Amino acid sequence: MASTYKEAKDKYAKLGINTDKVIDAVKDIPLSMHCWQGDDVGGFENPDGGLTGGIQATGNYPGKARNPEELRQDIQEALKYIPGKTRLNLHAIYGEFGGKKVDRTEISYDNFKGWVAFCKKNKMGIDFNPTYFSHPLSADGFTLSNANKKIRKFWIDHGIACRKIAEKIGKELNNTVITNFWMPDGYKDLPADRLAPRKRMEESLDEIFSVKINKKYNRDSVECKLFGIGSESYVVGSHEFFMGYAVKNQTLLTLDSGHFHPTETIADKISSMLLFVPEILLHVSRGVRWDSDHVVLFDDNTNAIMQEIVRCGAVNKVHIGMDFFDASINRITAWALGMRSARKALLAAMLDPIAQMRDAEKKGDFGTRLALMEEAKTMPFAAVWEELCERTKTKSGMEMIDGIKSYENTVLAARK
Repeated sequence: MASTYKEAKDKYAKLGINTDKVIDAVKDIPLSMHCWQGDDVGGFENPDGGLTGGIQATGNYPGKARNPEELRQDIQEALKYIPGKTRLNLHAIYGEFGGKKVDRTEISYDNFKGWVAFCKKNKMGIDFNPTYFSHPLSADGFTLSNANKKIRKFWIDHGIACRKIAEKIGKELNNTVITNFWMPDGYKDLPADRLAPRKRMEESLDEIFSVKINKKYNRDSVECKLFGIGSESYVVGSHEFFMGYAVKNQTLLTLDSGHFHPTETIADKISSMLLFVPEILLHVSRGVRWDSDHVVLFDDNTNAIMQEIVRCGAVNKVHIGMDFFDASINRITAWALGMRSARKALLAAMLDPIAQMRDAEKKGDFGTRLALMEEAKTMPFAAVWEELCERTKTKSGMEMIDGIKSYENTVLAARK
């Protein structure tokens, strides 16, 4: 492998690219690993409860995590196959409640101490999410925009509690938490009044964010969506709504690659939004005809997203998180493949001859620009990827597949 990498290194050097420096840079860019792939978005508040609020996990592959200990065990296994710096993304329903009923307005930092200890051990940062779905008070499809003031207040209090938890986590880890707000509010059929729910949503968010939180330890982001199951005709938090809210209030804006039209890519939105919001949070997913959250692949869409981040010089302004949950395949395989695909796309983007492309573009030599883009596709990328895995001591290829199958046979198979 060393000779193969040497050949690749020499070829990239002819384009002015130092592969050693690229590997060092790429492995230090954090990717946020979503805990909910490990148990199909079940959480530990009410593990037997079904998903509501426009979310659906399909499949019933054996061996899913049933408690925090098993979920952490599975995450630890998946990390063997994921190269580079990794964060952990938690939803509020993944607190540890000790068998007690703790409603979402009552959760506190104490419910997440186990996760903080786990991440300290693994040198991981944490990101956080209030959970605005799968709850009796979200059953009518509305939370922060609910016409019922008492229900609205409940969800406001939940958001405030989550921001306080995130701030405490950030202090404990000395690492900024990104807290992402996504609400499933909307109508299945055509509404008579589109404005009033959006006004209530705005006022509710204003109240949540009016509580002072140290931005050194927590920063807030808001996430839009085109439609969901049960909100096919109208979503309160549309792209236009949250784009406007984020620009007005200078929060982060979350762009989920499964939350737009199936033929629409979020890549082109990145450069536009970076002009108007301080930072962006990405939820990298793969929609197949709808927001189906398939496992991320090293495909055109993922490559386009990472290329745009790199070409904008926005690696320090764009936070990259994963958001997929496939219950039809081995969940550790899903984690590993999706996270690896995102890292591969980042690596490929940073190996592009961007300086030469830009130089050709400035000169109006668009033929050379296009030729360079095509040439980059057949460069010996795979050898550089394998070198990255070697340097991060990450299992790859058949060693990864065999390792996961062994874990399935010895650990997952015992879960009944």
